[in-house]
Amino acid sequence: MKKQTVLTGITTSGTPHLGNYVGAIKPAIAASRDPDVRSYFFLADYHSLIKSTDPERVLQSTLEIAATWLALGLDTSKAVFYRQSDISEIPELTWFLSCSTAKGLMNRSHAYKASVQENQESGEDLDHGINMGLFNYPILMTADILMFNAHKVPVGKDQLQHLEMARDIAARFNHSYGKHFVLPEAVVDEDTKLIPGQDGRKMSKSYNNTIPLWLPEKQLRKAIMKIKTNSLEPGEAKDPNDSTLLTIYSAFANSEQKAEMVQAYHDGIAWGTAKQIVFEHINAELSEARERYEALIANPAEIEAELLQGAEKAREYATPFIQTLRHAVGIRPLA
Repeated sequence: MKKQTVLTGITTSGTPHLGNYVGAIKPAIAASRDPDVRSYFFLADYHSLIKSTDPERVLQSTLEIAATWLALGLDTSKAVFYRQSDISEIPELTWFLSCSTAKGLMNRSHAYKASVQENQESGEDLDHGINMGLFNYPILMTADILMFNAHKVPVGKDQLQHLEMARDIAARFNHSYGKHFVLPEAVVDEDTKLIPGQDGRKMSKSYNNTIPLWLPEKQLRKAIMKIKTNSLEPGEAKDPNDSTLLTIYSAFANSEQKAEMVQAYHDGIAWGTAKQIVFEHINAELSEARERYEALIANPAEIEAELLQGAEKAREYATPFIQTLRHAVGIRPLA
């Protein structure tokens, strides 16, 4: 059976939080252990430049995210783990694809349209604050995927349009220059665990309600104690179907542990006691990995070595493939 190539990108624009861990990182690492899958994981540092103009933030985020994947057990002897900017073939492919992509397709990008609509509603020029990175983002994302002919790309529902665009762009290039690309498929896990932030809304940096993944033990407990609950007193039954705290706990607990907590809600558990249980459970799961993370953060050279080794493995495929594509578009020796 031919191995399927699965590719996952992580934008280096922030600090990993609990939502990233349970929703993306943990299941992706588990999936990478499948012997029938060839896994590519990359740090999307080019993508981060679309929104961030703080070079130190981009650098620090690259360090933190790389350390996170390694600390949580990504096996780089089996998966290809690399930094996007180390693969010069990707921006070259981006240009090839840009020259065969209709502008009208980019006009339909949800992110671009949302920015235009926001400008229109605020009375600004329609293109105010919109850079070409945002406009061309779907093409760079397509190049990330097609560079390694990924069969499957795990994405959130908000990225489905970009995968459809990637298929359209690949098909158009294939029509013009011969079949070079597989048409990638989006993988949306309907069972992906999405957890709320401290205020009950989706855990997101834009809401400033995240719980950072690698908080020291005391700070993690403090953050969990701040999770919003209602004013019901100890001894009063609580609704397990309307509880941010229980939703977060359920993302870490097994079915038996969740059932016990649900019963405790019905029995009137005190909020302080419930939060302590949640803290102890999450802390137990992360404590060993936190030690590995802190050791990696203190030794950036070890992370750099892993990324350079991963880039070397990635270029084993990318370098000959870009030569094939150069030949296909007519960029080749004259003799």
